[in-house]
Amino acid sequence: MSPAPYDAIVLGAGAAGLMCAAVAGQRGRRILLVDHADEAGRKIVISGGGRCNFTNLHTAPDRYLSANPHFAKSALGRYTASDFVALVERHGIAWHEKTLGQLFCDGSARQIVAMLLGECEVGRVERAFGTPVGEVGHDGTAFTLTLGRRTVAAPQLVIATGGPSIPKLGASGFAYDIARRFGLKVVEPRPALVPLTLGGDEALFRTLSGVAAEVVASAGKARFREAALFTHRGLSGPAILQVSSYWRAREPIAIDFLPDATPDWLVAAKRASPRTTARRALAATLPDRLAEALADRLALTGDLANTPDRRLDEAARRLSGWPFTPNGSEGFAKAEVTAGGISTADLSSQTLEARRVPGLHAIGEAVDVTGWLGGYNFQWAWASGWAAAQAL
Repeated sequence: MSPAPYDAIVLGAGAAGLMCAAVAGQRGRRILLVDHADEAGRKIVISGGGRCNFTNLHTAPDRYLSANPHFAKSALGRYTASDFVALVERHGIAWHEKTLGQLFCDGSARQIVAMLLGECEVGRVERAFGTPVGEVGHDGTAFTLTLGRRTVAAPQLVIATGGPSIPKLGASGFAYDIARRFGLKVVEPRPALVPLTLGGDEALFRTLSGVAAEVVASAGKARFREAALFTHRGLSGPAILQVSSYWRAREPIAIDFLPDATPDWLVAAKRASPRTTARRALAATLPDRLAEALADRLALTGDLANTPDRRLDEAARRLSGWPFTPNGSEGFAKAEVTAGGISTADLSSQTLEARRVPGLHAIGEAVDVTGWLGGYNFQWAWASGWAAAQAL
């Protein structure tokens, strides 16, 4: 076999792979960008409700989960949110900031895909889309890939095929298969940024499907103040998606339904309006259906005047840390990203290259680095792709 004249093969045309291929190509490297799908950036297209939450102004390493919490610092520090915003603006893509530093396209997420493909064209990146990837190996001098009936080779290979979240888009654990093939460890993958399900007695809360409220949700030491949404299966909404990344099976999460209330707020409400009920007091802040359900679960049905202060204080404490024990999550099918992945212990934080396999790199969601909700995972994709491209 005569190897094709490539300096590197980038396997996966998602956010990280597109970024890596474009940057490396513009550095003069001969790049082949491979994807089994017919089109690039499928997850980009559906993200942010079709408008792509492409980065977050508050990006910082402490907003990422990893077995090595320091691993992401190098890449994130060298390619920042401002760097990506500059690229977006250079392409004339209008954008806006929503809450909490989240940046979205004014128009379509397809603009981001078109931008990245345009950058690949500038870098003369060759594409091989819509072809199944067969055997991945190493012949002693180069990495080899079987693409349909042909075999291609290059001295460097970048794993950018993501994780198994959203399998309907073709996502799989292929990255982990390749990593294990070359002796790299894999941290157990699990769904992240995913709705949680409730069972047993807590299933009664399913009657609140469609009700949302601003809360503080917590799992362990992680706390997020955003909206929580009750669904027909359990809990969702930004606050729940955030804590889901920290949640472990059979452990509880807690919800503070009244994060701005003082500890004695119910007793104070009793003093101010003795004839009001707990339901009416809760409905001053919470949706009516939620206020009614919480009052019923607390067995506070009469006037506050007829309820001892001690019981009201106990109810206030419960409302400030209401425990739920999910019986699971909605899995990879509904997870926005995958936590876990190729172990950072086996990679250089500078180049994303495997320590014991020269020329093999892993970037983006395939790696054990998972960001918060709100554009953080895209920023990791851009930063890790850029960092690897500097080493190709």
